[in-house]
Amino acid sequence: MYIAFLLSELKKYSRDSMMKFLIIYPLIFGLIGRYLLPQISESSGFSIDAYADIVIVILTLITPQMFGALIGFSILDDRDDHIFSSIKVTPLSINQFLSFRLIMVFILSFIATIFVMWFSDIGDLGFGNIVAISFLASLAAPMIGLFINALSNNKIEGFAVMKGTGIIIIFPIIALFFLDNKEFIFSFSPGFWPAKAISTIIRGEEIFNLSFNQYYFIGLIYIILLNILAYKFFKHKTHI
Repeated sequence: MYIAFLLSELKKYSRDSMMKFLIIYPLIFGLIGRYLLPQISESSGFSIDAYADIVIVILTLITPQMFGALIGFSILDDRDDHIFSSIKVTPLSINQFLSFRLIMVFILSFIATIFVMWFSDIGDLGFGNIVAISFLASLAAPMIGLFINALSNNKIEGFAVMKGTGIIIIFPIIALFFLDNKEFIFSFSPGFWPAKAISTIIRGEEIFNLSFNQYYFIGLIYIILLNILAYKFFKHKTHI
């Protein structure tokens, strides 16, 4: 049953031009990091190494945003087609249906984020750290998809919400310029924690308020709680 459902999801993505465009985003980001930015650096004198953490944070955090939009619009399609009403008369529960969708988009985002960070080859992060950071950052994808649906009733509203949630990515980037307690002003953003974890690897832990492990595991607990809250908020708003 789950294999058939997975194939059905992949077919849905392949038919939607917007979905296909979102899926190729990781390849575009990887190519930008690997080839375009070094060319700009050579021609302009801009040093990527001096701002390596900022560059890789931007590429890393945008990827889950795109996959969050992917699952968000896919669920909006299901709501328009009254799929949830149909699910209620099948052996598959609504919770199982949604969980499968959200786990699938998390896995896709996880793989894509690993690719972007690894292929960009910026900051000398090490593959183990890339996998760990990708795991943490990609947990934002299902949360974003749920919030898009909780705050919108159709694709037009969903697009507006997506643009609004995309602005949140600015706050972790701003936080990278602060090394004192002012950085925690931006800690409400889920991207703050993986961004700071990346920065500790590239710039060294000694100049930061917390260690890599502290940023990482506080961020992990925080994003898990946000996913739980987003799921409950989604079910409350949509009456599913």
